[in-house]
Amino acid sequence: MVNLYDKIKGCIAGSWAGSAMGAVVEGLSSEKIKEKYGILDKFQPYSHYIEYTSWLRPEGTTEDGIERQKLIATAIIEKKDRISCLDLAEIWKRDLDPEKMIYKQEPYDRSLYFLLKSGMPAVELGRLSFFQNVVTMARSSHPLGLINAGDPQSAADDTFEVGKLYLPENAFGLRWAALYNAAVASACRPDANLLSVVETALEFSEYRAEKSPLYKGINNVEKFSYDKIKTELTRALEFAEKSRGDPEYLKQKFKEVYYGGEYITYGLATAAEIVSKAFAVFYLHKGNTKDAVITSVNFGRDTDCLAACSGGLCGALTGIDFIPHQWIEKLNDAVKQDPYTNSKRTIEETADGIYNAFCSRYKKISDYINLMKNYNL
Repeated sequence: MVNLYDKIKGCIAGSWAGSAMGAVVEGLSSEKIKEKYGILDKFQPYSHYIEYTSWLRPEGTTEDGIERQKLIATAIIEKKDRISCLDLAEIWKRDLDPEKMIYKQEPYDRSLYFLLKSGMPAVELGRLSFFQNVVTMARSSHPLGLINAGDPQSAADDTFEVGKLYLPENAFGLRWAALYNAAVASACRPDANLLSVVETALEFSEYRAEKSPLYKGINNVEKFSYDKIKTELTRALEFAEKSRGDPEYLKQKFKEVYYGGEYITYGLATAAEIVSKAFAVFYLHKGNTKDAVITSVNFGRDTDCLAACSGGLCGALTGIDFIPHQWIEKLNDAVKQDPYTNSKRTIEETADGIYNAFCSRYKKISDYINLMKNYNL
């Protein structure tokens, strides 16, 4: 059995590996990736935000999604418990430097920071989002699943709470993130397996779903429904089942569903596309983190978000068994060299902090249960 610490470390390492490797080819088609790299299976130096920065990132450097993840991790580590959007907002105010943000975070992140610093309430920020189906939370909030290890319900609830900084509470992007983090929490159970994680995701695919005709369509006719979360997740898992372990089959099936969108801001980064693909890759590779990351990186489109999601989910289930030690070394080396990151913690230091926070939360719960036992309930 994989112990909890290794699951936490595996989730963090898997998400970082996916981020760093996938960032090299973000936005490229699978054909372009194949033409340039054959199969991309190692870290490479790369540049982002070339329109206004000139930083060549060393191999193993993660990108904007992991910067968000690090802020959430910091809030959890320091509080030693579950967090609210107010807790995270305080970390933003203290740790974010707008001059450094231009190198590693989206302009949208910087705008939210300035709004928060201007005095706007943290709980109101997400209501200003133009991007209600973006994968921002799902690909960045792994620590919310980890601090709630074994407790999918609380992981989903915390996603909606903390996600108020990024999205409106009824946004599809938050619902995708909630089911993803519920699955991460489920993967951290001692008896977790591939099917139990997938079943948790399906269970939470309708969590906090609106029931009105606006979302469900007239007389619940699927064709006219705006809410297709469970349908898309189910279809993705069916693709994975039919692929019989063949990543190329899976890639081609998804190409029939998700294509175009370059003319829309974050059109390649919808939560619907990224999270459903991530579960399919997770299922295809049976939780093998290395294989899941490499497959995701070579899928094309939003490769870093996809690989961070699939890699993190695999790591939460199987720990560090399927993550090359050389990958972890490269990722840690890149952090030490990074002048613009929100946190210099290594993978191990991050895992230590989240694990200790979980132990603190566990003790509080245990103390409460022991106290209430005095009533002989």
